[in-house]
Amino acid sequence: MPELELSQLESTTVDTPATEDAPIVHPQAAPIESRFLYVDVAALRAKQLRRGARPRLSQVEETTPVSKAVKAERVAMEEVKANLVQWDLPDFKVVVDLR
Repeated sequence: MPELELSQLESTTVDTPATEDAPIVHPQAAPIESRFLYVDVAALRAKQLRRGARPRLSQVEETTPVSKAVKAERVAMEEVKANLVQWDLPDFKVVVDLR
């Protein structure tokens, strides 16, 4: 199972200047075609949300904590489905057995 780096997901967020009026712009991610990759990305994003990351969906109210309004896992799944979460696969190493 490919393991995504949590730091890679956090570092891909594009923030605008620190003004309260300016919205945060998130670039569109590549669509996920594998359901297994979808689960991995959503699980890592849910972990970020549980640790205090702001939800990227505009439907969730800023005043209500994510854990109180909707489960973090559901919010993460919706964000991944809307291509709001950047993801990257690690490089695969080919191992050749020459016995």
